[in-house]
Amino acid sequence: MAYNRSMPTSILATKLFIPPPRPSAVPRPRLLTHLSAGLHGKLTLISAPAGFGKTTLLSAWVAGCGRPVAWLSLDTADADPSRFLVYLIAALQTVAPALGDGLLAALQSSQPPQPDAAAAALVNMIAAMPHDSVLVLDDYHAIAAQPVDRTLRFLLEHLPPALHLVIATRQDPPLPLARLRARGQLTELRAADLRFTPAEAAGFLNQSMGLDLSAEAISALERRTEGWIAGLQLAALSMRGSSDTGGFIRSFTGSHRFVMDYLVEEVLHQLPEHVQAFLLRTAILGRLCGPLCDAVARVPAAPGQETLAWLERANLFLVPLDDERRWYRYHHLFADLLRQQLRQRAAAPQGGAEADEAELHARASAWYEDTGLELEAFRHAAAANDVARAARLIAGGGMPLHFRGAVAPVLGWLASLPQRTLDAHPALWVTYASALSMTGQVDSVEAKLQAAEAALPDPEADDTARNLVGHIAALRAFLAATQNQVEPIIAQSRRALEYLHPDNLAVRTATIWKLGIAYRLQGDRAAAARSFREAAALSQESGNTLIAIWASIGLGQVQELDLQLHLAGETYRRVLDLGGDLPGPAASDAHLGLARISYHWGDLDAAERHGCQGRDLARQMESIDTSLPAMLLLARVHLARGDVGGAAARLAEAEQFMRRNDFLSWAPEIAEARVLTLLRQGDHAAAAALAQTYDLPQSQARVLLAQGDPAAALATLEPWRDHVEARGWADERLRAMVLQALALHAHGDGAGALGLLGEALALAEPDGCVRLFVDEGPPMTLLLRRLKDGGGMMGEHLHRLLRAFGAQHDAPASPAAHPLIEPLSEREREILGLIVAGLANQQIADQLTISLNTVLYHTKNIYGKLGVNRRPLAIARARELNLM
Repeated sequence: MAYNRSMPTSILATKLFIPPPRPSAVPRPRLLTHLSAGLHGKLTLISAPAGFGKTTLLSAWVAGCGRPVAWLSLDTADADPSRFLVYLIAALQTVAPALGDGLLAALQSSQPPQPDAAAAALVNMIAAMPHDSVLVLDDYHAIAAQPVDRTLRFLLEHLPPALHLVIATRQDPPLPLARLRARGQLTELRAADLRFTPAEAAGFLNQSMGLDLSAEAISALERRTEGWIAGLQLAALSMRGSSDTGGFIRSFTGSHRFVMDYLVEEVLHQLPEHVQAFLLRTAILGRLCGPLCDAVARVPAAPGQETLAWLERANLFLVPLDDERRWYRYHHLFADLLRQQLRQRAAAPQGGAEADEAELHARASAWYEDTGLELEAFRHAAAANDVARAARLIAGGGMPLHFRGAVAPVLGWLASLPQRTLDAHPALWVTYASALSMTGQVDSVEAKLQAAEAALPDPEADDTARNLVGHIAALRAFLAATQNQVEPIIAQSRRALEYLHPDNLAVRTATIWKLGIAYRLQGDRAAAARSFREAAALSQESGNTLIAIWASIGLGQVQELDLQLHLAGETYRRVLDLGGDLPGPAASDAHLGLARISYHWGDLDAAERHGCQGRDLARQMESIDTSLPAMLLLARVHLARGDVGGAAARLAEAEQFMRRNDFLSWAPEIAEARVLTLLRQGDHAAAAALAQTYDLPQSQARVLLAQGDPAAALATLEPWRDHVEARGWADERLRAMVLQALALHAHGDGAGALGLLGEALALAEPDGCVRLFVDEGPPMTLLLRRLKDGGGMMGEHLHRLLRAFGAQHDAPASPAAHPLIEPLSEREREILGLIVAGLANQQIADQLTISLNTVLYHTKNIYGKLGVNRRPLAIARARELNLM
């Protein structure tokens, strides 16, 4: 069988089969040596027209090249980048079985990763291969698709030394051949190299083909064919049994195409009628096996497997595709000409007895469906123009074909159908819209949905019609999600779930996931968590791994916001387990989630490691904003380590990236991080302006505290805390409480500050939040030490926080352990020195020749940075920190 059930769905194992060397093939040591010498470079290119023995030469070389070889025979169906990469990975797994299982599953899912991201991940996997190997791409010309060319160009430009690439093609691929040639990285064989020499032609004609031609006849035939191997083979077949070989050779002339047309006609005429019928009827098949040929050809006198074996023995352009000699294909050029003959005979007045090509495709489709190969069955149904059958096969019994990595062939077929055909099958309009949405062509989706509604006579007619209405609503929810339009997402999703059939798990799970996104955008975290949890469970049950991954990402993010950090960490690790080596935004989001959790716990090294992994994965993709949270997280790590300049640089990079890519929804979060950095740099005015521009209550409160106005900070924080408590936002509530405690302390309400801080510690302790306190710097250290000195319970979390500050609970903190989070400016240090020396404010103004208002302004800044609100406390704090 061509289908290997140990492999993921729809992979034809025969495409990965290495053709065995032909026992009767002419030895070509000069070419084999040339190929082996090319292993030092990146690429070997064998480029020549059909019939020059490219595949035969490669099969002989592979047998003795001394390296493991992966082989992929390409065809027109591989023009989709995801399918191309699926087969590329499957081929590589024949030499490295552990390579890329997760990536393979992702590429075959309903939402495969972007080709660039998948190719980048594949490069990393190839680099880790345990031994040097060779990858052969045979018949690359069959693809003719720019997206695949781009993917291959990326792979070639980043190809690790562990892999050598060989391409066999009828025409040069659009790759940087000139650059590779200049660098000595390219080995080439072309038609002039592949032509048989006179000696090789003699060996082929007399030994391989069993003729007994004179040297003169061989030389004449070699000259007329110009060493073209297919021409020599057809000439030899035509001369079998001929009594006048000399006359045949003298009359033999013309171009390759003319020669092939003439000789195929001659060869066919020499064959028995039942063999001719067999050849013509099976010419529509890309791959042949006995049972398939029996089902399609229906020639009782030519049983499938026996006839294939006879054709191989007769050297009639049949290529074996497995070691058991069960699967074959015709030489491509021979198959083209057989199909041409089939059409000519069917169109001729006397050709009525010959089977119609559409009927042959219909028979092939039925056989493939019975065998479980739905994609091949669909292709033949489409070729037969059997719309109803093709539509049923696309539906796929619950998991549509285009949800399983077959978007390109489905979309291509739908685009070829006239409007009247689509109107007669409204479900095809919906499938069209669905496939377009999966390729990012969202602007074209709504028109297809409206066409489906117009073609649907009665939306309530039956379960099928209702399910179609539900699918239309689900797609409209998707369109709304691309614009973050919360209310339409919810309305259309609820309509979809009302109408979709309970068994339509593929669409239902995706819809429930989108509902979770909408609820989270709405701020309803509890509802979002319920939707994400339900979508993850249902999608795993139905085998929809990608939705399971994305729903789990959503669930992890909600758990993280609710400060359920241990649960969130488990969820993110489960995502990475589900995806394996899956590249793309899901893996990036999972690593960034783990980075934020590590940061919460005070493990800056782990936070940086996961943050860099998330950032690197995000950079492999185009039009993905995941790089921004990575930049923000890494800026926080810089800030936590005291590297204010590094943090500022990261944030400047983030802002530039945001504006360049029009990701303006990230502006408030970047502004919030910039406020922290500006406060550390002592630029209160710029920090205040940013906090005001983006209406950031907590940032505004921080600025007010830094400016020495705790009363205003409290007035800002109180309504914000009420708001987040009403919404049930645990993370924002805890941050507000921490800032309120600092503001109360600065305002002179020590008892209120310590009471509120105790509540905050109780909330933070279960999941070990550390940095949320530590990031507040020396003012928080002072509060924590006072809480400890007050005789309250000394919990483990308080121990952990004091250790994180560099202070042991049983020893006074050293001044070095308490650097100021916001450094004093030179003028502030000057004024603080005069305050410590006992000068009054007017005396300081007179001594420095500045106004009293300027002294008061700087004094407020000093108090804010020291975390105090009175002069004696400022003096004590300056001495404690050894600032003078």
